[in-house]
Amino acid sequence: MAKLVSIIACILFTFALPSFGQEVKVDGYFMQDSAKLGERVAYVLKATYPREKNIVFADTTFDFGPFVLLEKKSFISSTTDGITLDSAIYFVSNFSLDPVSSLAVPVYEVFKYDSLKYYPEEASINLQLTIAEIPQEPIFLPNNVYQPISGDFNYPLLIGVLVGIAILAGIVIFFFGKQLGHQWQLWLEKRKYKRFEKRWEEAQTAFASNPSTENADQLLGLWKAYMEHLNQKPFSDWTTTEIADFLENKDIIKDFRAIELIIYAGKQGEDLPRACQNLMSICTNSFQQKITSTDERK
Repeated sequence: MAKLVSIIACILFTFALPSFGQEVKVDGYFMQDSAKLGERVAYVLKATYPREKNIVFADTTFDFGPFVLLEKKSFISSTTDGITLDSAIYFVSNFSLDPVSSLAVPVYEVFKYDSLKYYPEEASINLQLTIAEIPQEPIFLPNNVYQPISGDFNYPLLIGVLVGIAILAGIVIFFFGKQLGHQWQLWLEKRKYKRFEKRWEEAQTAFASNPSTENADQLLGLWKAYMEHLNQKPFSDWTTTEIADFLENKDIIKDFRAIELIIYAGKQGEDLPRACQNLMSICTNSFQQKITSTDERK
């Protein structure tokens, strides 16, 4: 009788093992379908699990091959009805020449003396080629039609005109070059700001009507690219905290979090229009500071 009970217990334990493994759900995906060789791409990793479990994400010791890890950004966990959601984003570059490269980053359930790995399904990204295919043998079309040859060109006249233009340009540059260069730089900067303002309004309108991951990522990317131009600093590579420290503006962290919550957690943040307005105000202030500093250097 005891032997029969033992056999039944083993069978029940065997069927129960898969259910325990399914308590931790892991999802990993790239933020884009294709990338150029060496381009910086984002890989998002999410895990949901019971709150009593001790789950940690992979760090720099994990082999990301064929990718190279550039940066890892972690986010605050959120727990609802006893289920915890964790997320992180890994910025990687691919230097493989394979048409398709795959990546699956695990999470670890840590026990007292051991750990258990949970892998998501492999995420794939296509290699984007920048050189068009060259034909094996160039094809030349036969052409035996006579081509008329023009008469002699008046090179002395051309040289005289070019010398006169060069002298006139030298005089203008000598007397008015600094002022003209300054006005030209101001005109270019104002033109770039108007283009950015128009693109920002379009991106903000699209984001307000459809607060999706793609629209949120496009809005933040546009903001960081313009701030990089104004300040000559790598805003695209900086974390939110580094940007806030450089601008000496801690409130910007709340604005970024409201938008990034859609990208990395799939949740809509609070007061998105106010966050967008604050980010636009920062760009406008930075633009005015650059214009003012340019006038002062004049």
